[in-house]
Amino acid sequence: MDKIVLRLEAAATPTAPALLLRPWRPADSGELVEVYRDAALRRWTGAAVHDEASAAQWVRDQQQGGETGSRLAFAVVESRADGEEEGRILGHVVLKGAVPGAASAEVGYWTAAHARGRDVAPRALRTLTDWAFASFGVGGLTRLELLHQVDNPASCRVAQKCGYELTGVLAADPPAHSADGHLHARERAL
Repeated sequence: MDKIVLRLEAAATPTAPALLLRPWRPADSGELVEVYRDAALRRWTGAAVHDEASAAQWVRDQQQGGETGSRLAFAVVESRADGEEEGRILGHVVLKGAVPGAASAEVGYWTAAHARGRDVAPRALRTLTDWAFASFGVGGLTRLELLHQVDNPASCRVAQKCGYELTGVLAADPPAHSADGHLHARERAL
C-alpha cells in the first residue's frame, strides 16, 4: 500500500481555535515525553513512553502504521488561519484496521493534560470519523468501534458526544486489556 500522508482540519468554533490533525514526526518525541508525564494519560493508555528513546520508538511505530495503512495516527495541534500549525501537541487520534473492503475499524484518542476541557478530543474524533467514513465507506466501511476502560467516564462522554453509542461491556483480557471496557460503535449514515 502507498504511504498515506494526511492533514485533516477541524474548523474553529466561537470558543476554540481550529485544529490540525497531522502525522506524528520524530521532532515530536521530546514533547511527547512531557505529555506522558501526566499520570492520568499513563493510566488510560497502553503506551510505555517514559524517555526520549521510548517516545522516538512510539513515533516510529505510528509512522510504520501509516506506511502500511494499518494504523493511521495523527498528532492534534492548533491550526492558524493559514493552515499551518501553532503551539503544543494537544492530543492524538488514531484509525486502526481501516483497509479497503473492511466493514469495521477502530478509533482511539487521548488528550494532553493542558488541553483537557477545551473540546479537543470530540472535535478531533468527529473529524477523524467523518474522514474515515468518507474515505473508506465506498469500499465497505460501515462501522467504527471505540473501546475504553469502564472507569473512564471522560472517554465515555467524548464517545457519546460524537455519536458513538455504548453497545456493550467487554471483559478484561490481560495483558492487552487489563480492565473491563466499554465498547462504543457508530454506524455510517447512508
